[in-house]
Amino acid sequence: MLVDTPYIATTKGIQVKVAPVYDEERSLPDQNLFIFMYAVEFINNSQLQVQLISRHWIIRNGRNEESIVTGAGVVGEQPILEPDMTYHYSSQCPLDTPSGSMRGHFEFQYQNGQKFKVEIPPFFLRLQDTLGNLSGLYNPIN
Repeated sequence: MLVDTPYIATTKGIQVKVAPVYDEERSLPDQNLFIFMYAVEFINNSQLQVQLISRHWIIRNGRNEESIVTGAGVVGEQPILEPDMTYHYSSQCPLDTPSGSMRGHFEFQYQNGQKFKVEIPPFFLRLQDTLGNLSGLYNPIN
């Protein structure tokens, strides 16, 4: 389920929306394991074809300890987005604290090979953001 979110950033016509939720069912709070799922939506509002090449996440737990996750594409794919095309994916982030945040960038490439960075809007990972108890900030996308 993708939810509408206040976490939106646009760089060079590429809009990135992120919707995080806490996964109560798979988390083990008594063992300091908190699983957060997040859905990402890209919308190519530019006039050019682009391809997602890589990701660079900066993940911060509740103790302000940071870790960096990088890699090719997302969920094993490097999608090509034509103008006005949308692409969705979802993933998860385990934390050892009940709150945290994520930010970073995606690297995209134009057909001519020129690469550019697209901002990931900074967003919070919070226990109260659950699929069963969506706060007023979240509304289902139809």
